[in-house]
Amino acid sequence: MASNSFNGKNLGAIKATNVFEQKGLVTRTKRGQVLGSRGGFRGCTVWLTGLSGAGKTTISFALEEYLCFRGIPAYVLDGDNVRTGLNKNLGFSPEDREENIRRIGEVSKLFADGGIVCISSFISPFKKDRQQAKTVHEKNNLPFFECFVNTSLETCEKRDVKGLYKKAREGKIKGFTGIDSAYEPPEKPDLVLRAGEWSVDKCVSEIVKLLQKNEVIPLSAVNEVIELFVPEDKKEQFSKEMDSLPYVEINKLDMQWVQVLSEGWATPLRGFMREREFLQCQHFGALLDEGLTNQSIPIVLPVSKIDKDRLEKQPAICLMYESKRYAVLRNPEFFPHRKEERCSRQWGTSNPGHPHIKMVMDSGDWLVGGDLEVLERITWNDGLDDYRKTPNELRTVFQDKGADAVFAFQLRNPIHNGHALLMQDTHTKLIDRGYKNPMLLLHPLGGWTKADDVPLHIRIKQHHAVMEEKVLDPNNTVLAIFPSPMMYAGPTEVQWHAKARVAAGANFYIVGRDPAGMPHPESKKDLYDATHGRRVLSMAPGLQQLEIVPFKVAAYNKKKRQMDFYDEEKHEDYEFISGTKMRRLARNGETPPHGFMAPKAWKILSDYYQSLPKEGN
Repeated sequence: MASNSFNGKNLGAIKATNVFEQKGLVTRTKRGQVLGSRGGFRGCTVWLTGLSGAGKTTISFALEEYLCFRGIPAYVLDGDNVRTGLNKNLGFSPEDREENIRRIGEVSKLFADGGIVCISSFISPFKKDRQQAKTVHEKNNLPFFECFVNTSLETCEKRDVKGLYKKAREGKIKGFTGIDSAYEPPEKPDLVLRAGEWSVDKCVSEIVKLLQKNEVIPLSAVNEVIELFVPEDKKEQFSKEMDSLPYVEINKLDMQWVQVLSEGWATPLRGFMREREFLQCQHFGALLDEGLTNQSIPIVLPVSKIDKDRLEKQPAICLMYESKRYAVLRNPEFFPHRKEERCSRQWGTSNPGHPHIKMVMDSGDWLVGGDLEVLERITWNDGLDDYRKTPNELRTVFQDKGADAVFAFQLRNPIHNGHALLMQDTHTKLIDRGYKNPMLLLHPLGGWTKADDVPLHIRIKQHHAVMEEKVLDPNNTVLAIFPSPMMYAGPTEVQWHAKARVAAGANFYIVGRDPAGMPHPESKKDLYDATHGRRVLSMAPGLQQLEIVPFKVAAYNKKKRQMDFYDEEKHEDYEFISGTKMRRLARNGETPPHGFMAPKAWKILSDYYQSLPKEGN
């Protein structure tokens, strides 16, 4: 057994005798409150051990990125990096290796005590050295997780990214772990990562689950979608329970929110908001109880005073839509529906001329929140249900297609070539950044929209035509329906649109001009500054993991006879074709300038507008 010495000196012992531990004034709790965007002390060490080439460094940096993008401070201590600085005076003898790990154990402890998730990536071949690092943490009441990156020697040799195994086999490197120096695998690691079989994402996911299970990080930091469906084996019992419960009749808008919640778009919400969640949403634009999660718009269920008085003492309520029972709301909590305040905070106005505000003002005077359980998937039987993919289904689609980046485009209008140009440009830029297979999530909103918007089934047909004419490449585009209702709440709503796409696996989000905006009902001026949606998204709390793709103005270039990014210096070359002009051309059966929209797509739009009653009739 190697001694804890270097050049004959015991480096594990304290040499100085006139040293006294000094206690700081900042507690770990306070440090956790100010460090990172998710309150709470997160300090711990994740120790990755395994053979050279096992995948430790790749996993550690991916984990660091994952945590930091979610507002959790993390830092990687990597074997090679540390040996170029702190431990550059150490070699690879058993004694030096022991001292290398001893120092790293102590440094890891300091990082952990500072409230940082310290990710230590070292071969650390000897059990006693790893145990010493663990003991240092345990003595200071700091979590330590030993993760064995269990990749076979054969796989590591095949990888041999640094060419070290080849040199070791040739005898050019002595004392190489796994070749002529032993590796002692952990007997009872906290986690085994089969990096030779699993993807990097799966390895990261398993570590994140371990950290969440041990309450190091909040549930909201786990990249999982919380669905609210009843398990298959409990459906029969659940149906009988629903039939026995008192019910409240909900409308179509409420039912759309049931779909949104049940499919997990609003994760980590587990039902309609209780008052505490509602207040956090209204005043902070986020949920705070399980770590900070962006939630800029309230998802609430209005009820009448009659229903409130009838149901407030019930432990559970059935939700009924069009005489069919769909869901149960457990442990309901009733609280006043302060409509004017809600509207003023969400829309910046309470003017009932705004179509969604009118629905709020006409709704019940009470709100009821609670834990939601839904019998089965919500379907509308309108021929479009196949497009209504859940976040988990979309993640599977992107995984099956081998996507290494997903960029989402939210829309509620037909696609013209200016929109397509922005999507094409984003794809090109992602390729230039090194992504091999970026995929577009073309995600039209499918819930309630105002009466003069193009109906969903027409928009889906139009989007298909755009793909058929290869304006958008069908090979790297996934067309699906986002079930949320539209609120026309500007920058407040656009945060919700972005947050929900994260649930579907998007890591890039294209934001357009004046997203979710509309004119003021009376003044007819824009309710929101056209640039604020993009600017707010870039600062929005809880969306660090999403990269915002800034909007570029596109207009019709009369010289090129195509949509083009606007160049202010050549203003005279461009024509801006407004939505009003586009609708007038379509209604009159006229053709827009060549290159404005794919011909098949234009015909679908034109046919729809010509089918409407003539104005004034």
